[in-house]
Amino acid sequence: MKKIFEMNFRGRKLIVEHGELAKQAHGSVLVRYGDTVVLSTTVVSKTANVLSDFFPLMVLYQEKLYSVGKIPGGFIKREGRPTENATLAARMIDRPLRPLFPENFRNEVQIINNVLSVDQNNTPELTALFGSSLATSISQIPFNGPVAGVKVGRVNGEFVINPTTEEAEISDIDLIVAGTKEAINMVESSAKEVSEEDMLEALMFGHDAIKELIDFQEQIIKEVGISKMTYEILELDQQLESEISTLAEKALIKAFQIKDKTEKYAAIDKIKEDVIDKYTKENEKELKEKELLELIVKVKLILANLEYSLFRDFVVTKKTRVDGRKMTEIRPLSTDIDLLPRTHGSALFTRGQTQCLSVVTLGAMGEHQILDGLGIEDEKRFMLHYNFPQFSVGETGRYTSPGRREIGHGALGEKALLQVMPNETEFPYTIRVVSEILESNGSSSQASICAGCMALMAAGVPIKAPVAGIAMGLITNNDDYTILTDIQGMEDHLGDMDFKVAGTKNGICALQMDIKISGITKKILKEALEQAKKARLEILNVITKEIKEPRKEVSQYAPKVVTFTIKPEKIKDVIGRGGEIITKIILEASNVTSVNDVDAVKVDLEDDGTVIIYHSNKEIIETTKNMILDIVKEVEEGKVYQAKVVKIEEFGCFVQVWPGCEGLVHISHLAKERVNKVEDIVKLGDEILVKYIGPDKKGRLNFSRKEAL
Repeated sequence: MKKIFEMNFRGRKLIVEHGELAKQAHGSVLVRYGDTVVLSTTVVSKTANVLSDFFPLMVLYQEKLYSVGKIPGGFIKREGRPTENATLAARMIDRPLRPLFPENFRNEVQIINNVLSVDQNNTPELTALFGSSLATSISQIPFNGPVAGVKVGRVNGEFVINPTTEEAEISDIDLIVAGTKEAINMVESSAKEVSEEDMLEALMFGHDAIKELIDFQEQIIKEVGISKMTYEILELDQQLESEISTLAEKALIKAFQIKDKTEKYAAIDKIKEDVIDKYTKENEKELKEKELLELIVKVKLILANLEYSLFRDFVVTKKTRVDGRKMTEIRPLSTDIDLLPRTHGSALFTRGQTQCLSVVTLGAMGEHQILDGLGIEDEKRFMLHYNFPQFSVGETGRYTSPGRREIGHGALGEKALLQVMPNETEFPYTIRVVSEILESNGSSSQASICAGCMALMAAGVPIKAPVAGIAMGLITNNDDYTILTDIQGMEDHLGDMDFKVAGTKNGICALQMDIKISGITKKILKEALEQAKKARLEILNVITKEIKEPRKEVSQYAPKVVTFTIKPEKIKDVIGRGGEIITKIILEASNVTSVNDVDAVKVDLEDDGTVIIYHSNKEIIETTKNMILDIVKEVEEGKVYQAKVVKIEEFGCFVQVWPGCEGLVHISHLAKERVNKVEDIVKLGDEILVKYIGPDKKGRLNFSRKEAL
């Protein structure tokens, strides 16, 4: 039976419908937030692979272009692979949900969000997060939720929950915060150099709104929720745990203290392999294959738990980091620029065993990225792409298209650097940064921000201020905790939080937080932000010693640019029928045979009459500009011009004043005396003086030789 639940959430209706759609799913809700409509469903497998070492959770966010009245672009008129926004949205929903499932739960869970209608003022992504939490909470799936999320903006100094598109344009904070009733467990933000105090206040403001959404979910769960399923788990033997602890504890503690990542991991792997080999050899004759497999899985799990608990005791109780650093100490930093002579800008940033090479390419405005998605924005001129090859961690693996991690890290770096990018008027280029991770031991996304910032300055992009990023960690042990600056791979893998903060010396430009526990408090957030600021300023000092400010000129290999304006109505004259005039200009000015030639000048014509010309050769730019100005130049009535006879008719001759500007000299205006035949006065190719006497009724130009004489 269909049930409808409704609440007024900060001045907007939030409606949940249950019991009518997708009834065979284990949990399903239709969520209406304004005119945004999302169907969220969840299903769980009947059986569990208890021998698996991970929880098989799939979260999808499926954009349907009909939701905004669009037909997909391209030849195949149906939705294909997820857009970058859909991938980021699915990742954003997954991150706060995943830590709330029981640690030993191994049944496969799929949470699918179908975006059916989009009202741009009411976020579909957070509507889907709300629906995902609720659909899971009312099902038989064990889940320690509910969870919810909101956007926080700041308009004219006032915080706003889920700002409209108009409010978002003038907001200096774009913050997504998610969490449970008790604590925050996910953060994603960009900001215009906002202070740590203001960002903390925004986080807490968002959490207050989250509590309202969770109250609403709890009311619905109470009415339509069902009892939770029992599920199979792998029981661990206490005696086996004690035996393995005796065998491996001292060796693991010693291995933790090896500073080199590769050596450390090799030593830890060797300890685990030796323990596993011992139990395999001792039991392979006595146990059946399935029983032996189960025993070895238990041994691996106990070893992982032992590593986890020893690490926490090592850091929190003994206040010692595995590489010997202080809690607030950054690994050794080194920087370099201009590694690649032919690129438009390049920089290398190394922090410990994490290393990033960032490369900048400048292109014409017409080379912007076209977006075929649900948002209002349909193009972007600044892109940061992040690549994480397997060799960066000394491993082999598949090389495919970018995954969720690469897209997410690239988007974070893009958000951070976007806050200091010049606008189109200040710097009329499309800008692409590619961050190649060459070595990784934690915090590679923040290294890409540091390297990207230096590469932009080296390329002559006039960014407003240098940006640096740092990753903070959290290790808890019962009620005690320690916050770590510049976490490395092991501290990320075995820790409870990955809190990335990027910004300038003046404030925060981007935030991202993921945690593996149920949530963190205001006190921890405040400490982490303060500690991150000190580290950020330290890194900025290193960056600015390498390159203090953006170069005044772009690379000799980068396209130079000239911008000017013409009357908008003249654009069609410059383009010509079927583009013949602009094509002719490009070919002649560049001295090439094809407009697609790499040496061809690029010309962007905007609707408002702005003309932007790009080429690495300034002479070619100037030639192109003069050819365009010749076309749009207008004759002045009463003024005398030197003109060339280009065509002869019985009624007069056509003259070219300059390329693209032609008019008629009527036979009656060729001379002071009567003219019987045009050829008696002029011949094809003659240069003559003419005076512009105005347009005819059809707007054509009329000239007079008689009046010029």
